[in-house]
Amino acid sequence: MVEDSRVSNLSVEFWLNKALEWDQLTTLESQQDVCLHLPELQEFLLQIYGVLKHMNSTAAVQEFPLIGQLLGRLCWNPFVIGYDECQKILMCCLCCLYSGEPQNPLELKANSWIQSSLCHLLSFCGLGNHDTAINNFISTLGFTSVDYYSKLIENIVSSLVSEVSRTQVNGFNGQQNISRRVTSMSILCVPLITLPDVKPLLEALLNYHDDGSEEVLHTQFLEAVNEAILRKNISLSESAILQLWLRHLPSLEKAILQNVEQLISSQSRSMQEMARTIKDSLLVSMVCCKYWKLNACGL
Repeated sequence: MVEDSRVSNLSVEFWLNKALEWDQLTTLESQQDVCLHLPELQEFLLQIYGVLKHMNSTAAVQEFPLIGQLLGRLCWNPFVIGYDECQKILMCCLCCLYSGEPQNPLELKANSWIQSSLCHLLSFCGLGNHDTAINNFISTLGFTSVDYYSKLIENIVSSLVSEVSRTQVNGFNGQQNISRRVTSMSILCVPLITLPDVKPLLEALLNYHDDGSEEVLHTQFLEAVNEAILRKNISLSESAILQLWLRHLPSLEKAILQNVEQLISSQSRSMQEMARTIKDSLLVSMVCCKYWKLNACGL
């Protein structure tokens, strides 16, 4: 493992130096150098992702101290994110660096940076504030850059929601490929869960069902959504929350435990207040939903 890490760190340093050179895209020679190295770069990013997905964010940064700088520069290089699958792989790598439970201001800042980078990649423009022509075009439309990209992300989310809906209603062939696509969407959403524009996609994914026996939504996604709900960082529809608990028992158990802890700590309150706490938790609706399902199955 030590030898592999040493080789990987040397590779990270090599590509970071390349990315620094590529920041100067004013000459034809530098542009040609980017294009020449793109296939090799994509292969490297795949290898890095293969390692990062088995590590938590803290371990990843400790193992590869320069990885954040490298990914950050690549995310804003229009030649890189416009090549083949590089954009998608960069998104996956960024998701690996996201801290599910940030422990300090540095991790909070890193999470904010990752969210911004993912939003930029989702915009598909790839030129951002570095391209004067695009900024001038945005201005002629009467938008600021922030408003424009926010609207663009909203449209992309709407498109993904439609894709999920069509998949479920029409029952497309190649169910395995569709399931992989839905799984990929759920992983991509993990660092973006608390962004208001992503809420429709979260609900569409939670309400999605196929004919397979295995869960298609990634466990990390289900856990992250439940954590955000319990902390009141997001507000989803009752149906979406119930679907989350129906398809992921650990999330339901955590919700019940939190509700019990709240009731114990509020013993001095009136019965009406305690009843309101139970009602607000949606657990009563969950019990009724479970009861209805059992009756429907004749149990």
